[in-house]
Amino acid sequence: MNETQRSGYAERLKTAAEARKALLAKFQPRAAVTAAEPIDRAARKAAELAQVRQTRAAAKSARIEAAAQALEAEREAAAAIEAAALEAKRGERKERKALTKAEAKAKRDARYAARKARK
Repeated sequence: MNETQRSGYAERLKTAAEARKALLAKFQPRAAVTAAEPIDRAARKAAELAQVRQTRAAAKSARIEAAAQALEAEREAAAAIEAAALEAKRGERKERKALTKAEAKAKRDARYAARKARK
């Protein structure tokens, strides 16, 4: 303690009491500043919930749409493969028919030529 102050016991008690009051004042609730417009927390929470639901619904519909498009693309690819296989099968059949027709014509021509040769 400083000798120049010459504080006595009562003065020290008073200073300690003021220090305790200052410490307790820190823990006291302060007066709140009231808002100019009251906040409706329930409405705000409901609006946020509606926004989240709308976002999730949009994401879900996008996922469903993407799945539908993927399924449709798969279906179209399968149809294209099937059509190509059918076209190849038809091409083979046409080729066989053309060869058979050519063989039949060659056979007829051979018979005609043989008949002409006999005469």
